[in-house]
Order: sequence, then structure tokens, then C-alpha cells
Amino acid sequence: MDAQGRGQAGDDNVDPADQWVFDPNTGNYELRLDPAGQAPARPSDRRAPGSRRAARKPGGEVDDTDTRPLPAQGGRRGGRGADEAEERPPGGRAARRSGSRAAAASASVAGPASRRKRKPKPSGRKKVLYWTAGVVGFVLVAGCGGAFYLYQQLNGNINKVDVGVENDAVSDGPVNVLIIGTDARSGKGNSGYGDAGSVGHADTTLLMHISKDRSNATALSIPRDMITDIPDCPTKQKDGSRKIIPGEHGVRFNTSLGQEGRDPGCTWRTVEKLTGLKIDHFMMADFNAVKELSTAVDGVEVCAAKDLNDPKSHLRLKAGRHTVEGEQALAFVRTRHAIGFGSDLDRIKMQQQFLSSLIRKLKSDAFSSPSKLYAVSQAATKALTVDTGIGTASKLLDFGQDLKRVNIDKITFATVPVLDNPNDKATVILDKGKADPLFAMVRADHALAKGKKGKDKGKKAPVSKAPPGLVRVDVTNGGGPIGSAQETVDWLQNSKGARLSTNAGNAPAKLSATRLEYAPNQADQAATLADWMGLSKSALKKSPQNAGDRVPMKLTLGKDFTAPGTPIAAPTELPDNVQNVNADDKNVCAK
Repeated sequence: MDAQGRGQAGDDNVDPADQWVFDPNTGNYELRLDPAGQAPARPSDRRAPGSRRAARKPGGEVDDTDTRPLPAQGGRRGGRGADEAEERPPGGRAARRSGSRAAAASASVAGPASRRKRKPKPSGRKKVLYWTAGVVGFVLVAGCGGAFYLYQQLNGNINKVDVGVENDAVSDGPVNVLIIGTDARSGKGNSGYGDAGSVGHADTTLLMHISKDRSNATALSIPRDMITDIPDCPTKQKDGSRKIIPGEHGVRFNTSLGQEGRDPGCTWRTVEKLTGLKIDHFMMADFNAVKELSTAVDGVEVCAAKDLNDPKSHLRLKAGRHTVEGEQALAFVRTRHAIGFGSDLDRIKMQQQFLSSLIRKLKSDAFSSPSKLYAVSQAATKALTVDTGIGTASKLLDFGQDLKRVNIDKITFATVPVLDNPNDKATVILDKGKADPLFAMVRADHALAKGKKGKDKGKKAPVSKAPPGLVRVDVTNGGGPIGSAQETVDWLQNSKGARLSTNAGNAPAKLSATRLEYAPNQADQAATLADWMGLSKSALKKSPQNAGDRVPMKLTLGKDFTAPGTPIAAPTELPDNVQNVNADDKNVCAK
């Protein structure tokens, strides 16, 4: 996808972005073609959209000011599309006034577009490992709400894919957005990075969950080399027909896109199967996204805890803080050989640091001037491919306005927990013990971000956990599926090492929710069992007196119980050792 800058038309001294002036009465930018900065015309003075003449004031004076909304520029098949829209500065037709510089500029817009000069092909000498730029989609959702005011004029920049699901742009509930970065080598600015023949895989993938009340957001980074299952996927062909691409078991996650002709809808369905979360929309971008967007905001601040020198990504940074943009920004988010153990998991941390800083930059001053607003809008829309539910400028505007309410300190990045694959050192497998409660937290709309508290405020003494061999519990079935008590005891003994667990049969009464009864001197045992079972605090019932040495706790399985190993209630705290970082943390440094 072309993400180069737009060419100028008309007078070289007229910047199209400078013709937009912020109106404090409406909160929007308005087109003002008069260099003298006349006040906007009253609604009664305006001509209807498309009129060839400007409105005249009383006395015959011509009013150049056009306060009409930006016209949509949708691409037309066989006609003008994103490339031609790129040649035309923003604005409608202005008044024909002799000697007026603004009118001359407007007339050049209204006339036929000039033939675009062919740009030289990028050099192929930079042979480096691939990365992707799907990160821009995340940034658009988390930080670029204001930029959507100009998207009506940039409609033709946006590509879309029909994945067979079309959800409304605005929802009353939580929103899940799949951000895909593809390593495709096609398109201007994307060559020279690794394998020239790559069809474009899901190289960088984030699942962004925005809470129902828009108070917080969680972005889950999914490792590209994780072994998973890809379900059957219906894809739309060029002739409009649908083709089912068969699923696969035990393959790399990144092959959910591109491989066998899979489209973003296949990655969409793979993530839904993996996490149990229903996805609402997707955004996909290519290499140019990071280069163009980082340049549009005049660079992004990053931090290196040591000197970084990666000959494969061409990143060279001294220890300390730096502002990176363009090729250097892309090198930063692609590097992995200069940090940690040189794995993709280390690179994910770099990407999360870069994204956090970029969001802070966008939130702080990206929209301080019409010129910068225009540049960010151009870079962002040219980088995007989206689903049809948000495939127009107006839908993107609504979408961005709805989601931009999340504060930076309530945006948390986390990496889906994985383990080394014993059968293949080049890949990883899902760590279900940590991933399942993490996914459950997100499904339950629980925030990963924590409120800012004082140094000692709100802290509780940690509860020690008993070793498995000391956990003594009687299990009864009070509403679960038939055989649940014995199935749970088998799981506790064989999978968790709790040899002192026993089947106590059926409970005397049915319970709607699972309950664990314990004595004060069994608190460490209860903590261990609650962690295994995924019990909420409300499920724990502590008696007033201590129990004898050999007296067991009582676990009654309620109607909410489904199977051992499946958390009964979504946790409210992250599992131990799950990598995460807050977007407002400015002290994160690559090392």
C-alpha cells in the first residue's frame, strides 16, 4: 500500500493543511481559503455543495470562506481511487475570483488531476529480517480519535476486506479489535526487507480489548511462532464467490494469514478459537505504517538500557533515550538480535515500548496544528486495511470517537504466556495454566491496569500457599455434571499432586456457585486450592475457629462448575510472571 506523502497542487506557497482553521465554537477544523483569515460565512451565506460560484455578501463582495464539511473521496472502480486522491489537496471548489491566490489553488483542485510522476523503485540492497506495521492500527484506536475528523476527505485511502462478518462501528458493550501486522513485500516502500516473495503473514498480532465502560483497555500480543490450530476459513474470491480454506492442527500462528490464500478473516477466527473472545473488527497494515506515522509525529522517544547494534535490522543506538522516526523507527521495532535472548518474545517487548511512547505522543501534541493533524491522518489511512464494518471514513470517525476515551494509564500491554516447545526449539506452545486465567479476565471485562496508589496504600500482606502434598480436602458434588467429584479428585491427585484429596460423594443440597470452606489455620491450603480451581474471593468461606491437624477443607462443586482445570470464576489479578507493561510507564528501556 502506498504510504508516501501527498503532492502539492496549485500555488507552491499554499499548504493544504494550513487552509484548515480550528473553530472553538464547533470543536472542528474548517476550510478557510481566504489568506486574510476572514470570519466564516453564516449558514445563510453558503451556497449548496457543488455550486460553481461563491456566496456573495450584501453589496456584491465575494466571500471565499467555505465552512462546509469535508467531502468524502471514495475510490471508484475503474476511476479515481486512493492514488488519485493522493494528488489532490483537501477542500471543495472555491469562488472564481481573478487574482486570488486561494481561488487559483482551488481551481487547480477542481481541474483534471496531473499525471503522477513515477517514483524510483526502492533499493534492494537492504536485506534484513522482516517485521510488520500493524501497530499503527492499535495507535489509531488508542490515540488518534481526533484525527478522524479529516478522514471524510481521506476515504479513498482506506482498503477493506469482506471477512463475512460486519459489525456496527459503535457498540454498547466491550469491543475487541484485532490488530494485524503483515510482512508482505508487495507495495511501495515494502521491498528490501527479507524474503521478496512473502505473501504476507500475521507477523505481529495484538488483540485489543476495550472495556464496556471505556475506562480501560488491554492489548494482548500473540507470538507469531506459537503452535496452535487454525479453523476452517471461508474467504471471498475475486469473482464474489466464497471458498472454504481447510483448517490445520499444530501449525505456527502466523500462517493463519497468507498461507494457502488465507485472508484476515482466518486470523480473526483463529484468535477467537484461541481466546474465546468474540472479535468485532480488524485493522491490518504493512511496513510503511511505522515509518510514515513516526515521521508524521516528528519522532517517537525510545529508551535503550545498553548500546544496541543489530546488523540484521540495521539498528544502532547508544544507551539512553532517543527520538526515532522513519527507517530507524522500523529498525527499533524489528530488532531482536541485540536484546535479551534474541527471540521474538524480546522483540514484542520492544514493540510494546514503542507503541506506548507513540500513543503518549499522539495524545499529547499530535493534533496541535492542522498541518500535523493532516500529516497523521494521511499516514494512518494509507497504512490501513480494515473490515467492512469500519470501512468508510464516517464509520472510522464514529469508531475512533467511541474508543478514544480510554486514558493512557489504563492501557495495558501483555504477552500471551507461552512455553518452549519440547519438539521444536524454533517454536513455542501456549502456557494454558497462565493463559486460561488471562483470557478469562479479558472475557469478564476485568482491567489489567491498576489504579495509581500511594507507596504503601492498598497493599495487603501476601498469603503464603501450602505445597500440594499438604492440601487436604473433601470434594462433594453440589450441582456440577455427574461424576464431577471423582473427576476433580483424580485431577487434584494426578495433575496437582494433592494426594490428600478425597471424594465425599454428593452434597446434601444443590449450590448455584462452587464453595470452599476452610479454617483460619488452613488459609495456606485454601490459597493453593483456590488458585488451582480459579475460585473467586466470594467462593471462599472461612470458619471462626481453627481445625484439627487431620481435618480436611470442604469443596462443594456448584452449578457453575464445568470441568477441573477450567477456572470457575474469572480472576481479578494477573497470574504470576505474565509479561505486562502500562502504556503510561515512561521508564521502560530495552535491554
